[in-house]
Amino acid sequence: MSTATRAPVEQLLARSRRVEHDGDLLDLLPSADHVCSWVREGEGLVGWGEVARVVTAGPRRAEDAQAWWDRLCAGLDVEDEVRLPGSGPVAFTSIAFADEPGTSVLVVPRVVAGRRDGVTWVTEIGPTRTDAVEPVGAPRGLRYSADPVRWRAAVGAAVTRIRAGELDKVVLARDLVVEADDAIDPRFVLSHLAARYPSCWTFAVDGMVGATPELLVRRSGPQVSSRVLAGTTWPHDGVTEAELAAELRASTKDQGEHRYALTSLVAALERVCARVEVQETEVLQLRNVAHLATTVTGDLADATTGVLTVAAALHPTAAVGGTPTEVAVRVIAELEGMDRGRYAGPVGWVDAHGDGELGLALRSAELAGATARLFAGGGIVADSDPDHELAETDAKLVPVRDALEGVEA
Repeated sequence: MSTATRAPVEQLLARSRRVEHDGDLLDLLPSADHVCSWVREGEGLVGWGEVARVVTAGPRRAEDAQAWWDRLCAGLDVEDEVRLPGSGPVAFTSIAFADEPGTSVLVVPRVVAGRRDGVTWVTEIGPTRTDAVEPVGAPRGLRYSADPVRWRAAVGAAVTRIRAGELDKVVLARDLVVEADDAIDPRFVLSHLAARYPSCWTFAVDGMVGATPELLVRRSGPQVSSRVLAGTTWPHDGVTEAELAAELRASTKDQGEHRYALTSLVAALERVCARVEVQETEVLQLRNVAHLATTVTGDLADATTGVLTVAAALHPTAAVGGTPTEVAVRVIAELEGMDRGRYAGPVGWVDAHGDGELGLALRSAELAGATARLFAGGGIVADSDPDHELAETDAKLVPVRDALEGVEA
């Protein structure tokens, strides 16, 4: 159910126009306030300001956000001279991982700048105005706090329950709290993430920032696609990328973890699609880790189903929850000892046609003033080792840690 809404009180015009701009989209963000982002390899969307928002919670949080957005768009006047995916009215969203606790948010920026296929545009909702540009500052005096001992114990408990037959796989996450001397500017974090991980989607919505390699769903009319990642390794002992990929393909543990995630994704897509096609599994090489990755495509059975509603049908997959899903989600709540909030939940954008792109909020942090709460997780199966899993999460924390510390690409 919706728990908080801020909607415009007057009829609004959404106007999209082409502009000449060859620079970085992230450089257009004028201040640290109301920063939104969905950028990959120099293209995507950024937004600032805020016209309206809705906060939702509970089992229908994504569907409620979709319904609210549809109603808002029905009342907008639209002038779109660009007519590309992402032009016209756009909202950014970040959905809580669990039904309870947690809240989800959908934000309608006052200004959105976009780029696709070399075309750059700006969409403004409401009266045009000039935004004051504030300099980007680097975080100072970073201090870290974590509890790896407790998390290792949680992994051990999960392995015991898996071997007892209670479930097949569970994804356990941990957090790392970072305190700075002053408020952390999300633009600083985003620019460093985008520079170091250009093939990931660099996102920001209502304080949730990160660079995710995992696309939960892309909707373009009746067609949808998704990319599942599960099974992970990371550079070690001077091995080459080819050797790293061969390790992943030969690992029974990683192959099994990927199979659980892929099976759950396909089953979920089959509930909303008339056709589902699974592509060949590949190895995705990133700077800090390598994943087994499989893309799945489909045709919606009902072409009017919006991207947020499709996401609700898919989330959580075994890649971020476990197998069986219901049991795994319960075990997560019992063993993790923390509220994930919007970590590992759907994050991305939606347009007035119900199209859009939603990833999973991985390799991420929740920013609140001078505090950053970083997250990372790993899939636990019967032969998981707590020390190995801890090392995997340490590797997954590297992207946001480096971004906070300003490590150059």
